[in-house]
Amino acid sequence: MLLNWLSRHLAAYLSKQVTQPSVRTSTWKALRDTLQPGDVLLVEGNTRISTAIKYLTQSTWSHAALYLGPDAGLGQSAKGEPHVLIEADLEEGIRALPLSFYRHTHTRICRPVGITENDLKTLTDYSISRLGHQYDLKNVWDLARYLWPTPPVPSRYRRSLLAMGSGDPTRAICSTFIAEAFQLLRYPILPISLDGPEYDPDSDLRRRETFRSRHHSLFAPRDFDASPYFDVIKPTLEQGFDYREFQWMD
Repeated sequence: MLLNWLSRHLAAYLSKQVTQPSVRTSTWKALRDTLQPGDVLLVEGNTRISTAIKYLTQSTWSHAALYLGPDAGLGQSAKGEPHVLIEADLEEGIRALPLSFYRHTHTRICRPVGITENDLKTLTDYSISRLGHQYDLKNVWDLARYLWPTPPVPSRYRRSLLAMGSGDPTRAICSTFIAEAFQLLRYPILPISLDGPEYDPDSDLRRRETFRSRHHSLFAPRDFDASPYFDVIKPTLEQGFDYREFQWMD
């Protein structure tokens, strides 16, 4: 179909690099040694579509991948590297890839707290079942409209633009795919509180605050960073940073 042909060419256009890679904030070894299965790896992209996502979310992060580790059974690359990440790519759809793919990229690790081996199995099984599913190209058309230098989009509408799409369950964008995986565990990301504004979490009257989930299509990469339920892990600190050993040039 003509629309599919146009969508593929638009995806290729939006995947082109338009800026220089950002300065990474940890060494490759520190990143590799710090990641644990279940971590969400946020990426500051440098492509045209990254520009749109960063604008709409007012965030550094334009992409997210799920780290499942070398024992997840995701296969290996042509160079023999184990596939440890799974992500929704604009051109290739949901795919597995080695960590070295993001070796020279500015990244952030967001770690869910307290998940079990059974939870990891659920994440892995779900992710593998989605391999090969396509990126939601209707979402690509929606995002492409906001690549102008100053798109006329009021801030209160920006998040809803990321939810535009076909609604086809065999299609996804990077953050919604991962959000749906965690929602299978009923693990919170940024849930909606059902308690009224009068609720005071510091009052002497203790009661359980109740929540409901946002629809997975409303999540953006930045939400894993902003979530109070994901720990932000900095590889440089995790590997034993000592400021006294920092090498300054006088």
